[in-house]
Amino acid sequence: MLKNKEIGKDPNANMALTCFISLAVLTLVAALMPSLGLCDDPAARAIMEKVDARDDGDNQTSEMEMILIDKHDKKRVRRLGIFSKDKGEDTLKLMFFLEPADVKDTAFLTWDYDDPDKDDDQWLYLPALRKTKRIASSDKDGSFMGSDLNYSDMTDRNLEDYDFTLKKEMKVKGVDTWLIESIPRTKKVIEETGYEKSLIIVRRDNYFVIRAVHWVKDGGYLKYLDVKNLQLIDGIWVATEMHITKKKGKNFVHKTILKLNDVKFNQDLDYDMFTVRRMEKGL
Repeated sequence: MLKNKEIGKDPNANMALTCFISLAVLTLVAALMPSLGLCDDPAARAIMEKVDARDDGDNQTSEMEMILIDKHDKKRVRRLGIFSKDKGEDTLKLMFFLEPADVKDTAFLTWDYDDPDKDDDQWLYLPALRKTKRIASSDKDGSFMGSDLNYSDMTDRNLEDYDFTLKKEMKVKGVDTWLIESIPRTKKVIEETGYEKSLIIVRRDNYFVIRAVHWVKDGGYLKYLDVKNLQLIDGIWVATEMHITKKKGKNFVHKTILKLNDVKFNQDLDYDMFTVRRMEKGL
């Protein structure tokens, strides 16, 4: 190794030292990028924080109609009962399939944790097998009961997992909105959610996401979410009809229509309802 006074005299040593320092700095910056959010837009993040903080009610009950439409326009209709309750900053949700007979008593339980360092818990009960399956993180990009939703869509996104960029302000059906790009910060997030990036349209008056486009990580698919009906129920904005459409290029692949009915808040729901044992008993 050259001593300090020798470095100043040797141009090759100076070049080597410069290259070493540059490489060290680049390595350090690369290591810190996810935590520093160097690609993040403060204005976009502030909007998404308000989206995340928007009041979505508590102790909610509703019925859902799930319509599955394939590329041949064949439809399958399912009816579900849905219950949700806050537990501190966490959200508990239980869904029972009521109709048709081939999915009756199938149930899905989610514990959606506010802590970004804690993985959400999900369980699916299959009555035909009399078996409850815990959904692993590696399986959360899979389709939820044949729909165009995957298991990761059934819980809220952790904002810390994404960089956000405000692309522009625009009007959608006469309503002022923001168009925001969302990019996962790690490959792990892409693998778990199934999405490489998203474009999100947020209403400026109530911070509700009314449209989105998701780039699916496998197969070259795009998934479009469109809120067709947004209602104010007991002071809470609720998407009572949503369409999720999967396409490949311009070609239609599949669609899921979700319709919420009989939405009620502040119902008498006990924490004991949101357990695996209760889920297995059926509605």
